[in-house]
Amino acid sequence: MTSRKPDEQLARNSRLRLVRPRSLAATARRAVADRRTRPAPRPPEGTPPRAELARQARQVLADAVRVARWAAVDRGLVTAHAPGSARERAAAALGLTQEQVRTAWDRARLAGLVEIHGDAVRPGWRLRAWDRDDSAALRGWVALLDAWSLAHPAPQDAEPAAVAEVVEAVPQVLSLLQLSAGPVPVPALLDLLQQRVAELREQRCEVPYAADAGAPPEPGAPAGAPAGAPARDERREGTRAAPDPDTLPRLLDWALEGLASVGALTLGDGQATLTPLGNWAVWVKLEQICVAAQSPAGHIEQSAEDMLRGCVRLTPGPARAEYRAWLAARPTGKAVAELLTVARGDDALLRGLAFEALRVVGAAAEAEVRAAAGEPSLRPYALLWLAEHEGADPDEAADVLTRQEATWLWVDTAAAVVDHGESDLLVRHLESAVQGTVPALLDEVRAVGHPRTVQVLVALAAAHPDPALAKAVRRAAFQVHAGGA
Repeated sequence: MTSRKPDEQLARNSRLRLVRPRSLAATARRAVADRRTRPAPRPPEGTPPRAELARQARQVLADAVRVARWAAVDRGLVTAHAPGSARERAAAALGLTQEQVRTAWDRARLAGLVEIHGDAVRPGWRLRAWDRDDSAALRGWVALLDAWSLAHPAPQDAEPAAVAEVVEAVPQVLSLLQLSAGPVPVPALLDLLQQRVAELREQRCEVPYAADAGAPPEPGAPAGAPAGAPARDERREGTRAAPDPDTLPRLLDWALEGLASVGALTLGDGQATLTPLGNWAVWVKLEQICVAAQSPAGHIEQSAEDMLRGCVRLTPGPARAEYRAWLAARPTGKAVAELLTVARGDDALLRGLAFEALRVVGAAAEAEVRAAAGEPSLRPYALLWLAEHEGADPDEAADVLTRQEATWLWVDTAAAVVDHGESDLLVRHLESAVQGTVPALLDEVRAVGHPRTVQVLVALAAAHPDPALAKAVRRAAFQVHAGGA
């Protein structure tokens, strides 16, 4: 009986399948996905199927999609209102008025259907997936809902502070509509709005000047000040003049009209009713709030590292919701810097999750990510981020990596699995290597110089059921540890 060396056996019998590389987060997160204990919540009874909700979202944004596709091909900003402008050409090409084009263009931008790079327009990932992916349609519509106050500008004579208060109070109005599961009279919504605005002012320690029907104000006191109140400047911090009693009703009408214009509710006979799409969106947001409130990590108020660790057990959708909430609570520049600091750390899983969070940031992080591409440990992640940001399909973005960068990323992903996963996942990760054979993989892994190479190879050798493969992997680990080639 003849014997073969382990490397010869591997070359003959252990060819690896060439498969599309999985992302670090998708591979490593699988190790902890089964530990989630909270069952997936079910939408309220009567909620249409997801496909029907997506159809309604596509209907609301139909003109926006048409304009976005036109602009992406023409590469023109549909902004200027002038003869020969992109807006005029789009109107002629699509059979719309210029005002309809302007509205549709604004919605396309707010819904993330287009990305603007300088003077160039590129299709966003939602636009590319619009017809085939219900999630893309629903996320685009929810993005428009979140920006309803931009899609439907406030009255020009409205006080900016009052507008901001109403925008901040609208989620409570929507919650009441959702909990009522039917029409709600506008006066009831106004009562809730007034209560919520009063709470917001109390939280800011604002002291309104209440009119006192008793003694007249002292000379020099501002109108509406109670008797005995000293004269003071209305602009002093912590004070506000009594609002016009017609302000909140008028702004409530504006808010309801804005929400109706994006398809979240319907108006009629002095009452408002959520549409099925609006009802579903409010329910989703309430669920996200509940998840965040129940999180033991306290994601929103924690550091970037603690937030990312708290998101390890979440699937990608809920994790992105946590990233958005965390990012919304802090200045963009500071948040990006904090995420990149975590990415430079020793935990490979957090490195991948940090770049997932940076994908939520979008264009505002581009300069910092480009700079990070000069750092060896961050370069593969940064190149993938930039490729997707510039319009590459996520499944094909790995093509921008060199063989060495892809191998480095393979080792980094394996390190994340070693730290957070199970042995069977590490064995399956072997199949995602770009090399055709195990010997070729081991040669390139030894040469790539990843600081976790030895630990990864030792763990892989201990986990793999093939004795010949395990022996070769252990030999490679020893050679790296000893400093050999």
